[in-house]
Amino acid sequence: MMPYKTSLGLPENIVAALSYTVGWVSGFIFLLLERKNKFVRFHAMQSVLIFLPVVLIIFLMGWIPYVGWFFADGAGMGAMLLLVIPMYMAYRGSKFKIPIIGKIAYEFAYGE
Repeated sequence: MMPYKTSLGLPENIVAALSYTVGWVSGFIFLLLERKNKFVRFHAMQSVLIFLPVVLIIFLMGWIPYVGWFFADGAGMGAMLLLVIPMYMAYRGSKFKIPIIGKIAYEFAYGE
């Protein structure tokens, strides 16, 4: 099986996995760079939709007096797990959908 190429010249599973590496920032970058490959656009959009709100929530948690940093650290650890799982699934070539957000990202990329 020949991996599908992207406009960046890399296999789509590599680019899709890379869209999770820096959370919503890398997702946004690959949304801008990759215009044709729907698989990459799906994973990039899913990365943006999941990690932008997560980062904002963690940031706001940090402002809670006395215990905010503790909750923010715990949420950050959970976010790391949330980062690794979809990255691995994208690398495997799966259209792994995070509940609710995955459906929105799928409709964005595939237009169905």
